[in-house]
Amino acid sequence: MKNLCVLILAAGKGTRMKSATPKVLHNILDRPVIDYVVSCVIDAGVSPEDVAVLVGAGGELVEEHLREKFPTELNILWQREQLGTGHAVKSAREWWSGYENLIVLNGDVPLIAPESLKSFIASFSNDCTVISFMADDPKQYGRIIRGSDSVSIVEFKDASEDQRKIREVNAGCYAFKVSSLEKVIDLIKNDNAQHEYYLPDALSLMNEQGLRTGAFIFSEEEMQGINNHAELAGATKVIRERIIAKWLDEGVRMIDPDSVYISPDARLSRGVVIMPNVQLWGETEIGEDAYIGSGSILTNAKIGRNVQIIAYAVIENSELKDSSKAGPFCYIREGSCLEQRAFAGKFVELKKSRIGENSKVPHLSYMGDATLGHDVNIGAGSITCNYDGVHKNKTFIGNNCFIGSDTMFVAPVELADGAATAAGSVITQAVPENSLGVGRARQTNIKDWSKKRLKQSKGEN
Repeated sequence: MKNLCVLILAAGKGTRMKSATPKVLHNILDRPVIDYVVSCVIDAGVSPEDVAVLVGAGGELVEEHLREKFPTELNILWQREQLGTGHAVKSAREWWSGYENLIVLNGDVPLIAPESLKSFIASFSNDCTVISFMADDPKQYGRIIRGSDSVSIVEFKDASEDQRKIREVNAGCYAFKVSSLEKVIDLIKNDNAQHEYYLPDALSLMNEQGLRTGAFIFSEEEMQGINNHAELAGATKVIRERIIAKWLDEGVRMIDPDSVYISPDARLSRGVVIMPNVQLWGETEIGEDAYIGSGSILTNAKIGRNVQIIAYAVIENSELKDSSKAGPFCYIREGSCLEQRAFAGKFVELKKSRIGENSKVPHLSYMGDATLGHDVNIGAGSITCNYDGVHKNKTFIGNNCFIGSDTMFVAPVELADGAATAAGSVITQAVPENSLGVGRARQTNIKDWSKKRLKQSKGEN
């Protein structure tokens, strides 16, 4: 028989969220609530194969997400009817009965720390230990009543005036010896207003049978559950501040930390400077001594050493290699890459494009499905016409090419090394090596055209 398993309860409807999205799939920063709980358990040293998430309301969505995010060893169990926490644990009985000890956690406590959970696991010796916390304002939480070798929970409505003064309250998470839980799980009744089976009753039943019960105190912050959007926002603030503090301690400089948002999956290096109102999402990586300018939003971006992102750049699923430069007001997306010392400037958009070493797309241009060699200069207002209404077509521009302003590349098209285009050209054919491509109509000047237009506007013949 295996020693320990962890059951995470995530079957509730979360009606107070007032959303079609299951409560545990609401995001804190850019990770769902349930991810923080599962990650905490795994980081505390519990193998994924010994972890189960019990799903119910919206369970198909929760299961789909968990299967994608976490190892396949993670167990997904179902509570087809939501009849209370006691019923939830009983629904998973076939799974946890193969273990000696069971920990039951709620799926909406994203602030719990792995170190705290490790300490809880190491301390467990009772037939049942309830997790508690010291509440600044106990409100209507169930109060923890400590005896010499047992604890009990008194619900607020049943508590005396003195008991209501107790600050230690029930967090709704437990550890059980499975052999002891087996003795009481079938005795839990639903004779209450909601006709539900409540897990705290297991504690009372154990006390009646003379089994040993206790309480383990976590911090109030760690045990804060999420039941509405205000609590979700509060948890987001705490996690954001934890992440910011971590990176400040690692040598990242933030001019205004209160305005910065960083994903828990992002990775930053020493010497990085982050200006106000920056957002770093997904698995964004920032190399040493990079500068991230104000208003920039990076998602799954890989940023090299000494990169400068001037300001207001949006970079998605793309890479900027060492000493490259971007912004302000540029959009780099869908697998684009700036090679070393390349530059994408103001009001530039890149899509699935590679800009070679020392090449520049300085301003007002679109490069889509394009490959540029090294030392290329793209004149203002140039674009790749990559979509013919059916297919996306590619543009290839060789090394040392000079592109005149307002050049339209009608893809598929290729320019050989050293080629150039005249300003205002529409390039529809390949341009050979070291040649100039000119694709524009000859200019014609119409004499006295302005005078004639003025007379017409006045009705004169």
